[in-house]
Amino acid sequence: MAGQVMNIVVAGLGGQGVLTASDIIAAAAFAAGRDVKKAEVHGMSQRGGSVRTDVRFGATPDAMVLSPMVTAGEADVLMVLAADQADVHRDVLRAGGALITPEAIDADRLPHPRSLNVAMVGALSKVLDFDEATWRAAIQAVLPPKLHEINAQAFLLGRSG
Repeated sequence: MAGQVMNIVVAGLGGQGVLTASDIIAAAAFAAGRDVKKAEVHGMSQRGGSVRTDVRFGATPDAMVLSPMVTAGEADVLMVLAADQADVHRDVLRAGGALITPEAIDADRLPHPRSLNVAMVGALSKVLDFDEATWRAAIQAVLPPKLHEINAQAFLLGRSG
């Protein structure tokens, strides 16, 4: 982590679960006792257009976050759910920041095609210092019970990759 605040940008296309992924990330950070702020830019998301969410949280439990938006060149992590969104949003990634793309996930092993977003959160979890139980609790807090098992499997696939 570069500073007192961890900056994560999640980007993709409408319908890919960008908002759900960012909700899980924010829930995990909050459960870990971090100050969390989140912002969403929907654009034409309902028609498959570009969607971006910013999640910012204290790198340590005592660090405060004052703004929900990640400025250009400040993202510690850029996670894209559609490979073509990497170039669209690359300007937010700081030098030395982590880029996580769908290529990090073996799509043939996904328990359901719509669980890519949670598998990507699993890949992201390797970069952050929250334990697996915190992530699992966040997934359960955000998603309805009928989706818990499939998404727990997807998370583990991303985490193990």
